[in-house]
Amino acid sequence: MSRKTKTTATKDEATPALVPKLRFPEFRKAEVWKAEPMGDVYSFKGNNSLSRDKLNYAAGSVKNIHYGDIHTKFSSHFDITKELVPFINESELGVVRDENLCVEGDMIFADASEDMADIGKCIELVRLNDDRVVSGLHTILARRTGDRVALGFGGHLFKSGWVRTQIQKEAQGAKVLGISANRMRNLRLPLPHSKAEQQKIAECLSSVDELMAAQARKVDALKTHKKGLMQQLFPREGETQPRLRFPEFQNAGEWESDQLGAVCELYQPVTLSSSELSMTGEYLVYGANGVIGTHNEYNHEESEIAVTCRGATCGEVTTTKPKSWITGNAMVVRPRNKKLLKDFIFNYFKNHGLKHVISGSAQPQITRTGFAPLVIFFPDPDEQQRIADCLSSLDALIAAETQKHEALKTHKKGLMQQLFPAPTEQPHTSEGQGPGLFPSPEEVEG
Repeated sequence: MSRKTKTTATKDEATPALVPKLRFPEFRKAEVWKAEPMGDVYSFKGNNSLSRDKLNYAAGSVKNIHYGDIHTKFSSHFDITKELVPFINESELGVVRDENLCVEGDMIFADASEDMADIGKCIELVRLNDDRVVSGLHTILARRTGDRVALGFGGHLFKSGWVRTQIQKEAQGAKVLGISANRMRNLRLPLPHSKAEQQKIAECLSSVDELMAAQARKVDALKTHKKGLMQQLFPREGETQPRLRFPEFQNAGEWESDQLGAVCELYQPVTLSSSELSMTGEYLVYGANGVIGTHNEYNHEESEIAVTCRGATCGEVTTTKPKSWITGNAMVVRPRNKKLLKDFIFNYFKNHGLKHVISGSAQPQITRTGFAPLVIFFPDPDEQQRIADCLSSLDALIAAETQKHEALKTHKKGLMQQLFPAPTEQPHTSEGQGPGLFPSPEEVEG
């Protein structure tokens, strides 16, 4: 097989024949892929323009796919038994036409977005469970023509790099981007000749999606566990000791209380002008949005607790790196003595939140005057350290599991680039093995 991209002579020179860099062994000597106009592979059906106030989640006979749900919550391979889909209000059912009812294998695209990355975001309807479903506001409904595309393949095809690039090029608009069915008809879809190869690719990528979803659930479960644990490890409002204490401190009695300003220094450091910030300095600079750049000097030798004290992120709490610059958009909270530990205060603020010390509406802010009277509760330093160590261990576990999730996402991105060709890519020979389909344990653990 030639290492150069071939083109078909029967249709036109603009229709390339493609070979992906990675093919499953049984398809390495199969026919090359072809880039076919979307209008030859899919036909377009009607949608409706019903707004959210015309829908409900209680009851109805027809369910409606709203573009906002495509953007925010529906899986790319839509199984109606696993999704919460609104009904059309009975008074609006006159807009429903039988010929526009969705069928399995349909693709539904969001035709509007404020973000180029999400224009044309889509779902493939892989299971409808005999429910009556229609395509709603700001959507495009595309139906397979004939038997050219295997069920489950489209949901991956329209996320592949070359197709996404084409969709983005067809988008129009300034603040809000839009795309139409007419513009989508001319998209070139890279398709293997064999539906068996399509199915194999779909099964492979869906398996990775399942691994990613399981890993995401694991991370979410750990975060939920930590949130619940923190609520137990710190006293609730009106109480003087927590509901849960480590065995060695169960008889230690009530926690001490004091005003924050009495036990901690509270101050806003000297700020920096934008001209003093860079991306190549030696030390990190912390401001209203966490790390905002670097600087060649630092104004804090040790790690500090920095609370954002103005702007949209007012009340956010950060632990800075040692030798960093903290600007005047953050307030430093530093214990006055060894009676309080920084790690404990950080977790205390994370658990309780600081919304109640924020003043102002147009420009939210935390002032020292409003912050200093805050009453906080704390045990002796040994118990503080035990709490901080426990939560730090949990943070480390969450970070490790999050890293595994990111590794799977990176792996899938690379796999998509290997399994779907583009005209500008040089295909591997049919004998090429390509990379493994799944990451090694070392890659995931890494």
